[in-house]
Amino acid sequence: MSEPPLPSAGWQVEQNASEAYEQYLVPSIFASWADQLIESSDVHEGDRILDVACGTGIVARHAASRVGASGSVVGVDINEGMLTVAKEIAADIQPSIAWRQADATDLPFSGEQFDIVCCQQAVQFFDDPVTVVGEMRRVLTTGGRVALSVWRPLEYQPGYVVLADALARYIGDHAGEMMRSPFPEWDADTIQTFVREGGFEDVSITIEIGSVRYPSVEEFVRREAASSPLAEQIAAVSREVRDDLVREVETALHAYIDDEGVVSPLESYVVIAERKQ
Repeated sequence: MSEPPLPSAGWQVEQNASEAYEQYLVPSIFASWADQLIESSDVHEGDRILDVACGTGIVARHAASRVGASGSVVGVDINEGMLTVAKEIAADIQPSIAWRQADATDLPFSGEQFDIVCCQQAVQFFDDPVTVVGEMRRVLTTGGRVALSVWRPLEYQPGYVVLADALARYIGDHAGEMMRSPFPEWDADTIQTFVREGGFEDVSITIEIGSVRYPSVEEFVRREAASSPLAEQIAAVSREVRDDLVREVETALHAYIDDEGVVSPLESYVVIAERKQ
């Protein structure tokens, strides 16, 4: 996809959120973290991989190059729009990736079908993560591994602290809460507990620190908004309000602005758990 120019008169809604997610957030954030998750889960040639809540499929796509012709990759998501984009992007990838629309709390597979189950930055959105983890364990072979990534709390993500606060002030409290929602108030003990309650005994949790970069603060705000349900709400407010919002974010993130734009740290938990029996 080629990137459309930023309209001079405002931020019109250029595409749906799934397409914007793939165009904006996957290259700037999720591609590098997908590599981290796959590396941590120790994917090998011939492995059978399940990517749960796969979104537009970045983890599945990167895993496919590792498993080769003797392996297989399946991506599952409940969002039809995400899967539509996933299928388009991965159309020429070999081995081909199978895509299934399904709820992570009731995976449409019999037991012990996969060697590795991955889930990138989605567990925090489920009302019952224990059930989701239990389903992941059910479809794993004995000796198989689950690999999860979960953002650390908002206080460890300075760019998003600023963005969420500014959205709450200029768009509304609901907008601030939506931008905060990917960053649960979970510590490692909380995650350890629900992964164990999901049936795993051997659980390892590490903290990984990366970054997110955008060519400008304005693009940081615009692209994050375009990739979320906030797109139409922000496009609907006046240019003056958007300008004030961007100026506030720019002032607050002054220490993270350099000659190539704006960069901010991102911290995530990476969880590896093995099914022993």
